[in-house]
Amino acid sequence: MTDLKSLQTVIQSPALKLVLSHWLAARGDRPMPAWRDIDAAVIGKHLPQVWAWRYDRAEDLFIGRLAGEEIVAVLGSEIRGRSLPECFPTDAGQVVHDRYKAVVLGPKIMRTTGNVHMSTGRHGAGERLVLPLADDGVTGDGVLGVTEYRLNISDARALGAVIDHHHEDITFYSIA
Repeated sequence: MTDLKSLQTVIQSPALKLVLSHWLAARGDRPMPAWRDIDAAVIGKHLPQVWAWRYDRAEDLFIGRLAGEEIVAVLGSEIRGRSLPECFPTDAGQVVHDRYKAVVLGPKIMRTTGNVHMSTGRHGAGERLVLPLADDGVTGDGVLGVTEYRLNISDARALGAVIDHHHEDITFYSIA
């Protein structure tokens, strides 16, 4: 696992940098901020790229809280109130679940980069940051994410897109 300072140097996207900065400020002296500590006004410019899931430990299930319009365009549906398996293709659902669970239980931060393929044959790239949340500041109970897609979002919305979860570059970072 890599340290937090190195994460701040490798992030390319302004959206990811701002959301990370807000997450760090919102947590204060706790390991993690709560969902209620995330201020939409602070990250407002990047809300189309922001998403969040609540983690139900008893059911070992992620339930959608929020997905910005760019996230919905690529996923093809809204996530709010829906379980993670309902929102991802079967072959990717378990991979995504396992990664988000590692972030929550670690707790740790995950950064990924990879390809997004469109049904037109065109493709783009994405950079994603997944940050743990904890209502009590200590016990992980959700994730806050931000994803920057470098592709034509209008085409993704109209024609569909597929995230290549199986071939992403993944790095985990300490929250300390």
